[in-house]
Amino acid sequence: MPTTRRTRSLSATPQAIWATVGDPHHLPRWWPLVSRVDAVGDDGFTELLKTSKGRGIRADFRVVESRAPEVFRYEQEVEGSPFERVIRTNVTSVELAPGAEGTTVRLTRRTKLRGMSSLGGFMWRRAAARQLDEALDALEAIHR
Repeated sequence: MPTTRRTRSLSATPQAIWATVGDPHHLPRWWPLVSRVDAVGDDGFTELLKTSKGRGIRADFRVVESRAPEVFRYEQEVEGSPFERVIRTNVTSVELAPGAEGTTVRLTRRTKLRGMSSLGGFMWRRAAARQLDEALDALEAIHR
């Protein structure tokens, strides 16, 4: 199961960062490829992702854990979606911890690939690392 982690220290407080990462409405501000978020509830939300060719793809997520201002974890609902052929499970975690000069933000992506896609785990990890780095860059820009 490809697991990718990225950690960065940001100068803002955990509460300030939580206001961004703990509310799915803010995902378009900081998560790569997300152009809009719909159907936000306590138990889940839907992202509209923009492909490199400009097409929109819907992705539904279920909130697994939300503990302010420490952990926000959500899992993609892949059954019946266009992602079903490639992904078995896809879980994203955002963890915040007070640090010496602000907050340590840790992003983790755990993905279990399906079928022949499982042979490309190293490529999946590389793409996930790039996405997590872009998300941290955006969070850093928001919380300067």
